[in-house]
Amino acid sequence: MPAALRDNSPATMPSGLEQEFAFSPQDFERVRRLIYEHAGIHLHAGKQAMVYSRLSRRLRETGHRSFSDYLGWLQRAHDDAARSEWQQFVNGLTTNLTAFFREAHHFDCLAQDLRERQGRDLRIWCAACSSGEEPYTIAMTALESMRQPMRLEIVASDISTKVLQIAKFGVYRDQDVRTVPADLMKKYFQKGVGRAEQLFRVKPELRDLVSFRQINLSTPPYAVAGGQDAIFCRNVMIYFNHDLRRKLVHQFEQMLQPQGYLFVGLAESLTGVHPNLKAVEPSVYRKG
Repeated sequence: MPAALRDNSPATMPSGLEQEFAFSPQDFERVRRLIYEHAGIHLHAGKQAMVYSRLSRRLRETGHRSFSDYLGWLQRAHDDAARSEWQQFVNGLTTNLTAFFREAHHFDCLAQDLRERQGRDLRIWCAACSSGEEPYTIAMTALESMRQPMRLEIVASDISTKVLQIAKFGVYRDQDVRTVPADLMKKYFQKGVGRAEQLFRVKPELRDLVSFRQINLSTPPYAVAGGQDAIFCRNVMIYFNHDLRRKLVHQFEQMLQPQGYLFVGLAESLTGVHPNLKAVEPSVYRKG
């Protein structure tokens, strides 16, 4: 999942925290506006505590004593440090929830399509890859399902540079890989030794199939080639308004091959959003 604001923090500020940094309701509204402008994300009105907790780390790092000062410095962006801080601002306010083989019926659908495919190159874009579990699951599914050799190209993107670094590294904890079947663990992961015995690294033959890049979905067009056979964009659009969802889906439809698939989150419906995408299963759409 990409950058999504999902947090169970209380709506009100916990006592004591406001003593470290000044954080007014106006500051909070300013943060809401800025994250919308830069990432298209609608931050819920009850997330003051979450915003304070996440961004107070950035105030400490940058040496600011109030949110007003920090946000003003950020918006003026008068030097390289302020300009680069925008990415840290976005990283700090996005949470990436994901897992290997999450919403497994999507990968069953992809596998069935690949088993019926007649030896043509395969292009897949994972448009909100988070820390890499999703694109590596796509790669495993493809390798296990293809009946004949074909060129496989998987592009994985996210707005957060922090999770992209994790994804590129491809190292996961024991609890992260528990949803990977045992035979695939043995085939595609290397277990650490010594102090790293609870860590597992994606093997090069899998990792080399995925190229990672930073992409902000709120600012099309995207640096991804057209002619995609499948696009995964799951649990992201629920944080966008209707107009941005419509634009995003239109871009996806333009980038898909005829009969290509668009996979979205279970809570996301495209009904009435784009007439050329037809539902074939829950949260699975196909270009007509």
